[in-house]
Amino acid sequence: MENLFWIGHASFYIKSRAGLNIFIDPFNISEETAKNKADIILITHAHFDHCSKKDIEKIATQDTEIIAAPGCLSESDYRILKIMRPNESMSAKGIKIETIPAYNIKKERMQFHPKSNGWVGYIIEVDGTKIYHAGDTDFIDEMNGLKAKNIDFALLPMGGTYTMNEEEAIDAAKAINAKSVVPMHYKNLVGKAGAEKIEKEVKKRVNALILKEIQEPTYSFNR
Repeated sequence: MENLFWIGHASFYIKSRAGLNIFIDPFNISEETAKNKADIILITHAHFDHCSKKDIEKIATQDTEIIAAPGCLSESDYRILKIMRPNESMSAKGIKIETIPAYNIKKERMQFHPKSNGWVGYIIEVDGTKIYHAGDTDFIDEMNGLKAKNIDFALLPMGGTYTMNEEEAIDAAKAINAKSVVPMHYKNLVGKAGAEKIEKEVKKRVNALILKEIQEPTYSFNR
């Protein structure tokens, strides 16, 4: 069963073997994708292309557990909402979730994702597979500690401007040492030619898995 979907930008959808639907930063959700109602929704930070209330409403039910970084959503608006800060862990519907800080350190980007906001990336363990969604971030020191966590898939932004560019993301990927690196958050920032350049460079230098930015399953990590 194919169960890892790149919806687009930084938005992903995972289906567990037990049929749980887990969405990360749902954005521009199509009617077809929205048929897969969410059991868990994870929000990395408050920017509109990561924390989209209209997209949350498309996939959320009364039983959906929503997990968000500080400053994203109001607890009064959702029945089940948990605010997670950096370096916390919890379990939701049997899925292990851990937060990793996500922030900018480059001077030209620091106003976009300041460390003081407490925004996050997530490590999610699904069916024995560890997936790290980095959120919007630079190559930060905390990533050097992720090698010990034995990440299977590292979903890394590499569009530059607001996050790491491909060179910085490749350095981060080497530090994390995940089994596969999945580029994200780049196509709508750099255009077709820029995206092709990034994909070529990443595939040449790390174990990259280039997903199609479409709303259908593109890869199975089931063993």
